[in-house]
Amino acid sequence: MAASFLDLTGRVSIVTGGSRGIGAAAALELARAGSDVALFDLDGDEAGAAAGAIARETGRKARGYAVDVRKAQLLSRMCDAVAEDFGGVDHLINNAGVQFVAPLVEFPEEKWDFVRSINLDGVFYATKAVWPHMVSRKRGRIVNIASIHGLVASPFKPAYVAAKHGVIGLTRAAALEGAPIGITVNAVCPGAVMTDLIRNQAPQLVQSYGGNISESEALERAFLEAMPSKTFIEPQEVGQLCVYLCSDAARSINGAPISIDGGWSAH
Repeated sequence: MAASFLDLTGRVSIVTGGSRGIGAAAALELARAGSDVALFDLDGDEAGAAAGAIARETGRKARGYAVDVRKAQLLSRMCDAVAEDFGGVDHLINNAGVQFVAPLVEFPEEKWDFVRSINLDGVFYATKAVWPHMVSRKRGRIVNIASIHGLVASPFKPAYVAAKHGVIGLTRAAALEGAPIGITVNAVCPGAVMTDLIRNQAPQLVQSYGGNISESEALERAFLEAMPSKTFIEPQEVGQLCVYLCSDAARSINGAPISIDGGWSAH
């Protein structure tokens, strides 16, 4: 049972990129705290399957929706659909994200557009789409999964680092507008969370480091060398932080980039 101050019973949460990794973990933790959950994902079947698993485990209402966060009008329609299906929208976890790794001078322009459009534009579109629903309830919580790369940089990731820094700026701007009307907007900045997004970078990182090391060594060099804890973060940890930020206990936390990074940003 969730602690009383983390009770989200009667609330409705949207999680983008909700069928796996941090998104799936956040959706599950929100449901465990009492919230009904709507999972947005490019693959509607995967979103539906993840939602079904959450509903069976928690007893909360959960539903998957096929959504491309790069499409503003589609996002708006789907947020309206969630409000219709669930009776409103209280929380948004902007989690959908992609990565591409290459030296800057070799970085394809189309990959720059691809990474930016999902990691930054999609956050803006989703925030804009849920805003009227939160205004109508005179309360809202938006949590942007911004990454440690919203605060610091790493080589070979110019598009990702630029987009995540943009998410921090958007978080702060939206927080100023939301504060007078009961909406908080915060950014969670995880360090190395062992998800498919990180695992899938291994081959590109091996090549970026010269091709003479293993995939596990490349991942450790790229992520754990900067983390004093030397330990990958579990997705559940990030999900539990999202629950707290969505609770009434966090009502005075607003516009904050919050590190969960094993000490990475303390350097």
